[in-house]
Parts: sequence; structure tokens; C-alpha cells
Amino acid sequence: MAGGGFVPQVGGRNYQGGVTSFVVITCVVAAMGGLIFGYDIGVSGGVTGMPEFLRKFFPATYAKTKDTSENEYCKYDNHLLTMFTSSLYLAGLVASFFASGVTRAFGRKISMLFGGLVFLLGATLNGAAMNLAMLIIGRLLLGVGVGFANQSVPVYLSEMAPANIRGALNIGFQMAITIGILVAQLVNYGTAKIQGGWGWRLSLALAAVPAIMLTIGSIFLPDTPNSILERGHTEKARRMLQKIRGTDNVDEEFQDLMDATKAAKKVEHPWRNILQPRYRPQLIMCTLIPFFQQITGINVIMFYAPVLFMTLGFGQNASLMSAVITGTVNVVATVVSIYSVDRFGRRALFLEGGMQMIVCQIAIGIMIGLKFGVSGIGTLSSFEANLILSFICAYVAAFAWSWGPLGWLIPSEICPLEIRSAGQAVNVSVNMLFTFIIAQGFLSMLCHMKFGLFFFFGGFVIIMTIFIFFFLPETRNVPIEEMNRVWKAHWFWGKYIPDDAVIGATATATADLKDSTFKTTVENILL
Repeated sequence: MAGGGFVPQVGGRNYQGGVTSFVVITCVVAAMGGLIFGYDIGVSGGVTGMPEFLRKFFPATYAKTKDTSENEYCKYDNHLLTMFTSSLYLAGLVASFFASGVTRAFGRKISMLFGGLVFLLGATLNGAAMNLAMLIIGRLLLGVGVGFANQSVPVYLSEMAPANIRGALNIGFQMAITIGILVAQLVNYGTAKIQGGWGWRLSLALAAVPAIMLTIGSIFLPDTPNSILERGHTEKARRMLQKIRGTDNVDEEFQDLMDATKAAKKVEHPWRNILQPRYRPQLIMCTLIPFFQQITGINVIMFYAPVLFMTLGFGQNASLMSAVITGTVNVVATVVSIYSVDRFGRRALFLEGGMQMIVCQIAIGIMIGLKFGVSGIGTLSSFEANLILSFICAYVAAFAWSWGPLGWLIPSEICPLEIRSAGQAVNVSVNMLFTFIIAQGFLSMLCHMKFGLFFFFGGFVIIMTIFIFFFLPETRNVPIEEMNRVWKAHWFWGKYIPDDAVIGATATATADLKDSTFKTTVENILL
């Protein structure tokens, strides 16, 4: 049995203080930033399956859906239609670079506030859209809002939370995303039944609700001690740390924050610094984890679930209801992640989720291939349709307790303060880039690759699961400012981390742990 990625838990300092109601409430409010992202993911697929929406903005696609001679795999293959979905993520990609500077210079809450306001404007335009240009401009504004929220919210949550529950509170962001997706799918199911063909307007306009929640919440949120300290307000930062930890005895944790801030202030160019060898582990993880998260193919389900189900022969109502079912599974499985991430660790969830997704994608590909072949002609019995839906639900569940939340948690907790904004910007921009590519290319890929598309994504899940096994150390219960100790102890990444980058541990102890870990790794590989 091969092994090699595991690093024994490197004990972090046990800071004074506990979990206060204040920090829980602020993290719940901040996590509402995930609602705007989730609602948009869920609403787009349902709207693009509504006949009146297609007839108004995409008449060519509408005509293809009525053509019984058209290949089922290709009925929705239209680049303008996919641009409606994907344009948001292109705007989010660009916005994330600007959001990095805003988050660093003005604080996390200002970035969240701006994101909520811009998203609100985009939702208003989409609900009132009279032509395709107005629709796309609204989507671009939504993307700017998502870019700012996704840049700031995970960092905010990681900095506010105590180390022992950081995973659970940070996954609140992913929980909000999944709730947003489910709410959007329920809204689509209801608005599709509205007579008169204007239900799609209501679906798009209701995106304003989570935007208003984020905007109002951001006004009242405090900023994090890290961010306050980063902007030079030492005593204010200490008072905030005392408030969120529920104790006056925060000297040890505050000193670590001070040390990290002093190191960060020496860094004038975080974008240049993140390219230095000492930050190689963080750069690689902040690049590959969001890439892998998107190449799982999850947004094929989340964006286009109703379209995909209609392609498989479900009726419109059945397609929307099937999307609601997968959305419900998504929420429940995220609750599982919140419960288990700080108990069993990040690696266990990554590896189990990866293996489960591989099995499900192969099974779905085989079943669709046997029933529809390459011609796209075929029908599913009720049993077969329910079986495919069951595999899709199992796939969604696996993603929701692994790559979904951890794809945001890991990059937000591994970067030292001096490159944290840059690292999160890399994470968000890579995420948005490949979300855009998948959203823009999926319907065309489905038309050309057919059932083989599920094997394509399954192959990438195999690769990413192997990557996690060998190269991601366990970060459970490790304070953010001591994360370099974990990298220093890793069998591969340790050579990039200089001794002076390790806080609170002697170089000798870290080297001994590294040697021990490497020996264990070699022994596991040889077994």
C-alpha cells in the first residue's frame, strides 16, 4: 500500500480563550457572503431551462429544444447561452485582483461591503433585462460582487475563528453557498409555474435578497484583529482579540500576531514575494486546489442540473425537482463536513470524497453510454432515471464534504499574513478562471464528448486524489501564524521553508520531526 503525504499533527500553541457567542455571530453574518455566490450558481441553470427565457434571449436554442431530430447531447450547445452563465466568473476573475489590494489596505469588511453593493446592482439589472446586452452587463456586475466577497469572506472567517474550530466556522462560507444553491433551485421550481412567462425575471431579481443581507451585515461587522493590526492600530487590535476570545489574557496569541505583522510590513510587494521559494507550498496549493476543485466537474451539476436532466429525458418539472434534490443533498453533506473537519482532519475528507466521486462518475458515464450511446438517442426507465439521480446525489455529497468546503478552507488558512491577500487572490482568480472555462465549455463538451465527459472529469479526480495523498499535510488545529511548522515538517515541502520562518519551535525540533516523518513515509511506500 503506497503512502507518503501524511505528516503527524504538529502541536500548535494552546492560546487562552474559547469560543464566544460574539465570534460565532460575526462569522455567521460574514458567511452570508457565500449566499450570493450560491444563489447565482443555482439560479442560472434553472433559468436557462425555462422556455420563455430561451425564446426571448436565445431563440435559436429554443428552436433546437423543440426539434425532435436534434441530438439530445447537442440541443443546448450555444456559446451565447453559456456566456450568460460564464460571464460572471470572468468578471470575478478580474475583480479578485483588485479585491486583493482593497482587502489588504482597507480591511476585510470594506471588501465585503463593496461586493454586496455591486452584486445588488447586478441583480437589479438582470431582473429588469430587456435585451441580451443588459443581461450580460448585469451578470458582469454580479461577477465583480462575487470576486470581492470570495476574496474577503474566507480570510475573514479564518482570522476570526479560534484554531480548534477554524475549519467548522470557515466551512460556514461553503454552507452558505450550498444554501444559496438550494434556495435558487426552489425559487426556479416555483417561478417556472408562473403563468405569463415572467417567472425568470423573479428568479434573477431575487438575487438582490442575499446581496442586501451581505451589505447590511458588512456595515455592522467588526474587522479582524489581523487586519486592524496590519493597518497600524495596535491597541484596537488587542481589544478586538480580547473580545473575540472572551478573555483579557491574549498576550501569547497577540505577540504571534505582532510578529507576523512586522514580517508582513517588511514585504512591499506581496505579489513578487509569493513567488519566492519560501512560499512555494502556499503558491502551489493556492493554484492547484482551486483548479482541482473546478475540474471535478461539480459545476456541470450545479450550473446545468436542469439542462442535464432534460438532456437525459426528464421533463421540465422533473428536471427542476431533481435539481432541488441534489441541492438538498449538497446542504446536508456540507453539515457533515462542518461536524467532521476539525475531528477527522482535512486529508481524511479529501481522500474519502475523492474516491467516492471517482466511483460515481464512472458509474454515471457507463449508464449514460449504455442507454444513449454516441447518437444521443435513447430513453431511461423510471428505475434507471432514479439510479442515475442516486449516483449524482452520491457524487454531490462527496464533493460537499470534501472538495467543496476544503477548496476554500485550505488556501485561506495556510498563507502567512505577508502574502495572505495575494494568496487568496490567486485562489479566487484560479477558481474563477476555471469556473469560467467549465461554464463556457460544458455544453459544447457534452455535445462532442457525450457520455465520455464523465470519464474525463473522473480521470482528473484520480489525479487530484493522488496529489492530496502525497503533498497536502494535515492542518487541523494548527494556528494560522504557526502554519510554517507544518510545511517545515513535510517530507517534500520542508526544503523550501527556512528555519527563521518557523514560529514557536526550535529548528532542531522541527528537523527531527521532519526526519521522523520522512522515514515513516519511506517505510509506508516500501510496504
